[in-house]
Amino acid sequence: MTGIVTADHKKTAFVTGVTGQDGSYLVELLLNKGYRVIGAKRRTSTICTDRVDHLFEDKNFILEYYDLNDTSRTWQLINKYRPDEIYNLAAMSHVRVSFDIPENTVDGIAMGTLRLLNACKELVPDSKFYQASSSEMFGDNPNYPFNEESKLMPASPYACAKVFAHNLCRNYRLAYNMHVSSGILFNHESPRRGETFVTRKITLAAAKIKQGLQDRLFLGNLEAKRDWGFAGDYAEAMWIMLQQDVPDDYVIATGETHTVREFLEEVFSHAGLDVEKHLHIDPRLFRPHEVPYLLGNPEKAKNKLNWEPKITFKKLAKKMYDEDYELVKRLKRRIK
Repeated sequence: MTGIVTADHKKTAFVTGVTGQDGSYLVELLLNKGYRVIGAKRRTSTICTDRVDHLFEDKNFILEYYDLNDTSRTWQLINKYRPDEIYNLAAMSHVRVSFDIPENTVDGIAMGTLRLLNACKELVPDSKFYQASSSEMFGDNPNYPFNEESKLMPASPYACAKVFAHNLCRNYRLAYNMHVSSGILFNHESPRRGETFVTRKITLAAAKIKQGLQDRLFLGNLEAKRDWGFAGDYAEAMWIMLQQDVPDDYVIATGETHTVREFLEEVFSHAGLDVEKHLHIDPRLFRPHEVPYLLGNPEKAKNKLNWEPKITFKKLAKKMYDEDYELVKRLKRRIK
């Protein structure tokens, strides 16, 4: 299975959340496989296309404005492009912030998925649909490692919304015979990760401290354990799911877990920095309801999809720091 689209039929993929970390890696993969890609993004007052700017010269990449809460726009775009594959990645994805704006988070994720599923059911019923589910759905379930049958015990508005959307996808798959697959992705990081997420916050701070632009790093819970992988590897898993004849749900994970403290120490060690000299714990950064331990069992994906992660935890930490170091170096030159 090469996945290369032949000249006589160019597949069309519709990707929501295209300017996010996952969207950017997925679009790169799809364009390399010969797809026409319709990228859907929310309108913002500042330009935030830096993750996909390098793709604009590709004539097969089209960017459209879209909003999870706009039913008419959803139907308009699906009807206009009639995609073969739909990848629903868009969401307010910061778990801690979802406690501050729960209505917006839930409406976008839960109802946004419903709006998109309904449009696909009526307009492109034979298309294939990927739903970005999340390991956060397992919440504070103590019975890890988690697989596709583990009990969902969401511990945030974000996770509750993801559970609704996940179950809705299963419902539409069974009720309407739609090709809908959900990827239950555990934490996946990269140099394109948003700067408010803890891994990127750590690597960017280390790069700034190393170059004399910052002195302190403020963090919350260092003992939370996460199953961290590389976003580029996980984007490949999304695509592989939609190449299957039979839709299904898959846990995408590395099968190993590390604390925030371990990630911090790995990065600072690589940078030659002393953690205790620069670290400050800020109680405001703790979640109201913490998820202490996330560990996935990716055996189903390995056996049925022939997928497994390529980038290790240590390589990921070093890759993120090294790219942030170069980013800070460029910014430093501009300041001068």
